[in-house]
Amino acid sequence: MSASEERVRDLITQQAADWFVANRAELSAQEREAFSAWLRASPIHVEEYLGVALTARDMKQACNLPDNSIDAVVARARAAETSVVRPSWPRLLAPLGELLSFDWQKAAVSAAAVGVVSVGFLALWHFSISPTITSSDQVVPQQFSTQHGELQTIRLADNSVLHLNTDSAVSVRYGNSERSVTLMAGEADFEVSHDAARPFRVFAAAAQVTDVGTVFDVRLRNAAAVITVLQGRVAVSNTGPGRSGQPQSVELVAGQQISVTDQSLPTAPISVDAERTTAWLHRQIMFEREPLGQVATEFNRYSPKPIEIATPALQGLEISGVFATDDTEAFIAFLRSLKGVHVEVTATSIRVSQN
Repeated sequence: MSASEERVRDLITQQAADWFVANRAELSAQEREAFSAWLRASPIHVEEYLGVALTARDMKQACNLPDNSIDAVVARARAAETSVVRPSWPRLLAPLGELLSFDWQKAAVSAAAVGVVSVGFLALWHFSISPTITSSDQVVPQQFSTQHGELQTIRLADNSVLHLNTDSAVSVRYGNSERSVTLMAGEADFEVSHDAARPFRVFAAAAQVTDVGTVFDVRLRNAAAVITVLQGRVAVSNTGPGRSGQPQSVELVAGQQISVTDQSLPTAPISVDAERTTAWLHRQIMFEREPLGQVATEFNRYSPKPIEIATPALQGLEISGVFATDDTEAFIAFLRSLKGVHVEVTATSIRVSQN
């Protein structure tokens, strides 16, 4: 399993734990619908949910032993996660017997019911403070993620629309007084539904983006959060440890971009082609006289085979064009049309060198 796939699997496990805790309380009709949709989305979701439930069941006795400290119990739970939370699909569902004869989407909700009746140790593990939610503004976050080359569009509870780019992950938390999204990996585009009573905030690395009813894009790039506004305006502030002495916030309007790191928040944004920045929404990559090395890096966000620039002199070769993110063959044909460029496609990579 690749590092990207491992990260996505970890996020799904966390989603399963969140839903397990939520099911111990009374879900609203909207939450029940969201839970059902999450189960139907993939058999892996069902697998991880049942795995969490089994872990909770097995940990019940450990929690009841008086000589077990919280640290010891958590250590056992983490050890159990390796063998129980991540079981293989056939082995996990074998005890369900004839349930497997149904279409898995129909079986999902029934299978999850097995876990709902399990014990609530994960509530203590998840919150690390109390198994009971007491504040009406505390809600179980929803987590969404995409795999390599995958794009996903999610309509949120307030009719805001979230677009996830390849290899991306977010956690969405809606409360009575605020809506917040944490971008944990990759890139996301937000079409925000205005709600004056509940500000919409996005947290990404050291950046906090406060929306004022708009469309904007946030990308994690190395150690920076890059924010681009397509419509409306946003206020960006720095939440990193090096923010001392920096302006409280910088306002961006359509066509502007800013890059935020732990140590810096620029005093003013720069002007960019926002449509080109978000061409990925249409499964496209657009370049205008940009170095081949940078273009290859962008393509590698989507391509099943990595593009390797074998000749250093080609790294700075400037190219322009519009390419489909899911049509590597067309990009290879384009490269082969360039004078002095040789492309070799192997089973594991696309190697670009100079003739």
